[in-house]
Amino acid sequence: MVASSEIMQNISHSLSSYLFSKNLRIDHYSKAQILEKLSPLLGLVYLENDSNPVIAFLPHQYLLMSESELTCFKRDELHYYHKNSTINSIQHFVQFRQAETIQPSNLFQGGYIGFVDYNHAAEQSVKSEVKSQPQFYLGQYDSFIRYENSSWIFVSHEINAESIFELIVDLLHSSTKTDHQAFQMLTPCEARWSKTEYQNAFQKIQDYILAGDCYQINLTQEFQAQAKGLLIETAEQFWALTNAPYSGYLKLDDFEVLSCSPELFIDFKPNREIITKPIKGTMPRFADPVLDQISKQKLIDSKKDQAENVMIVDLLRNDLSVYAETGSVQTTKLFDIESFNQVHHMVSEVRATLKEEAHPFEVLMSALPGGSITGAPKIRAMQIIEELEGSPRGAYCGSMGYFNYDGTGSWNILIRTIQKQADNVSIWAGGGITISSESEAEYQECFDKVSALLDLINTYYPSNPQ
Repeated sequence: MVASSEIMQNISHSLSSYLFSKNLRIDHYSKAQILEKLSPLLGLVYLENDSNPVIAFLPHQYLLMSESELTCFKRDELHYYHKNSTINSIQHFVQFRQAETIQPSNLFQGGYIGFVDYNHAAEQSVKSEVKSQPQFYLGQYDSFIRYENSSWIFVSHEINAESIFELIVDLLHSSTKTDHQAFQMLTPCEARWSKTEYQNAFQKIQDYILAGDCYQINLTQEFQAQAKGLLIETAEQFWALTNAPYSGYLKLDDFEVLSCSPELFIDFKPNREIITKPIKGTMPRFADPVLDQISKQKLIDSKKDQAENVMIVDLLRNDLSVYAETGSVQTTKLFDIESFNQVHHMVSEVRATLKEEAHPFEVLMSALPGGSITGAPKIRAMQIIEELEGSPRGAYCGSMGYFNYDGTGSWNILIRTIQKQADNVSIWAGGGITISSESEAEYQECFDKVSALLDLINTYYPSNPQ
């Protein structure tokens, strides 16, 4: 890949040896409190990153796709951005270089953070309707804070790092509450589908399976509401619902994504190693340890869930093999059980080694949407999803994550996710449908996954809304 001279200058700016690092001394704040205080900053994003949290802001430049139009913006001063017409594609924007030394791949070192929504990813293969909100965002971040050694550390590779640091300190220590409305639900968050409508969609999938169109479809349904204020105000309670290792948050003007995802999509490790951990198979948790163990054992013994899981493992092996060295794709774990606060999940693991010429971002985009949230065969599954679900998923079932400049990084699957565009709030949940699925059980699985989120968000709906 050949970059223009201006692009190379931008890269050189970001990869300079300059490093400014300083302890913020804000350990008394929660992650949600930090994000709320920093909410005025453009491109505010947080990733839990498997217990290595990072919060980034004020990207050096960023790509945004909205209404199917891709635009690049570059920062002139601390708060001001202009359109950068020299970059007109994702391929020109994302540039990697070989690291001089191997850095820890589970730490953000500076690079690219963003999200890809489900419908934007699906459009690579099928005609897909998109939501009236951002479909793709990728920022080039050279200033950020990360949690290490029990402290939040400000890190910057920018020449004006001290000015950015002073701005962050002022915002974090300001006693003035940020100027926005308190979050409040204007309507309760409720299912868009009736139970009968879900059953009708379920039956159509069974008909498609019997006709030989597909083996599995990940059928999801939307829960929607109206709300005002910033979604970030719910984050502390939201993240407390689960010990999700791949949770995240993103704010772009009046668009917010708040996720407590437990699912890794692809981990890009040093030496071109990649790992994917598809989830397929869910059972509810119980406070009673005996009932909880029974539920977990039921998942362990479920031939149906094992069949679903192995279908998705095979699909992901196929997706990754296009970019992997011959013979390197290996299923290293099959049908492991991982337990979270609300549910038990069946999780498998696939590892591979990328070919030397493989570009990590192209690998990510080629593999999206993740097979665990589409079905098999993948393209036909996406077509059926488009036909039956009746509304674009948006950020839900897309991916959020990061790349360091050396190509290492980590991207999740955006499940257990709330998205808010202006006053519109939506939460989705679903599961894989196969020939052995039962409509009542699959319908209940949706609520097993989403009930805690609905209960929480609806506490913000007053009995007498103003």
